[in-house]
Amino acid sequence: MDAENLLLKIRVFLLAWLHLRSQNGPVSLVKRFSYKDVKKATDGFKRVIDNSSRGNSYKARFLNGFVATIKEVKDFNECDDTSFYREVQLLGRLHHRHIVALSGFCTGPKRFLVFENMERGSLKEHLSDPLKTPLNWRRRLQIAIGIAAALEYLHFFCDPPVYHVSISSSTIMLDENLTPKLSDISLIRSAGNQVKVPNSSSCIKECTGQTCKNIVFQLGLLILELITGQSSERSGVDLVQWVQESYFTRSIHNIMDPDLGNNYDQTELHNLLNVARLCIKSVDKPRIYTSQILWYLQKKVTIARDKH
Repeated sequence: MDAENLLLKIRVFLLAWLHLRSQNGPVSLVKRFSYKDVKKATDGFKRVIDNSSRGNSYKARFLNGFVATIKEVKDFNECDDTSFYREVQLLGRLHHRHIVALSGFCTGPKRFLVFENMERGSLKEHLSDPLKTPLNWRRRLQIAIGIAAALEYLHFFCDPPVYHVSISSSTIMLDENLTPKLSDISLIRSAGNQVKVPNSSSCIKECTGQTCKNIVFQLGLLILELITGQSSERSGVDLVQWVQESYFTRSIHNIMDPDLGNNYDQTELHNLLNVARLCIKSVDKPRIYTSQILWYLQKKVTIARDKH
């Protein structure tokens, strides 16, 4: 075993040991907003910024000046407030620079989660909207590393570990400093009329199965989107086929995001592509830890940057 692989294994085991020894402190108090205030802050639920089968999202501005993003929650039985409150408690425990923070909740005719406001909107907007200032190469590297760091936190430093997260340019939000943050995380999953509250042992089984592989695969698609500017939601299959070809590095300049021009580091580009390829192939091969991906990104990309 070479030194690099040995260091990776030591990192993984150390993180797992730290997780087993860590104990979460008391649940932070999460503010309860009145339904009346939420309705007023969203102008009667007219300020829709996103809609999905899981519920609409709204821009909210409260009378005291507090600005937030409010998400409707439809995942729970209408009569089951206990499971909703449990979700609120668990989400309230998540504290990471690259995860959108929960600011509060609301119950009434509908249930809502109140999250910190993300001034710059979604990553997708910045990659596809010609009116937005293009993201430079350095910023894209920081986004990839930041999201990998958030996943490591969810997998190794949360109790229970969190493996139900959606990773795409649509679910990654940017704050006023363009810091990337995961916004679509669920700790309690509903199946029909039954709500499942995960425990550590069940989460470990999930991470050894397809669930964790899917997360790594999504991260690979995200990295490809950062490089090419092409939406993984629209053309992910083509990108997957391309990155798995043995000659893919020869054609990279034909598929680079035109917004980047020639303003990127060749060594960093190839290292980032290797990470994306590793993530994509993880679906069919033994599981890769998110901590390994983060370590590789920090080592290969950061070292390449520091040489300049």
